[in-house]
Amino acid sequence: MKKEEKKPDLVVFNEETQKYDASIKPYGTSSSSPVIKPLNTASWKNDGIQRVNKQLKSKFDEVKKEYESLMEKFQYNDLIYNAKFSFEPIFGENYHLYNNKNGEPFLSIIEPEQCSFEYLGSFRLNTDKMWEKIESTSNQEE
Repeated sequence: MKKEEKKPDLVVFNEETQKYDASIKPYGTSSSSPVIKPLNTASWKNDGIQRVNKQLKSKFDEVKKEYESLMEKFQYNDLIYNAKFSFEPIFGENYHLYNNKNGEPFLSIIEPEQCSFEYLGSFRLNTDKMWEKIESTSNQEE
């Protein structure tokens, strides 16, 4: 039985294929090959991190603003639906919310300048039965 000769380390020989494959390696295989220098990617990474953080913060601020808007709509709708009123509101009409002398909210068709109660805001009922706050032209102090 003859012992197989092992090739020297500087010879690139693939034992599995039994071929010399130095020319197809993705890296240099001899001491005369060009030096592989790692790239300095720190500035590229920092730039990427800053861009991603800026984009995520922008998206977060957008979502936060939308959330706050939804919460405001929810609070107004909750307040109006729990307020006292003795009529059936009509879609598209303007109504005004006030606090009575006991601090209880009530809905009215009376304009703010014609009413002496604490004015909370003006609202319109849309077809989804959701109350939308409208800007009052008569009472800009609120």
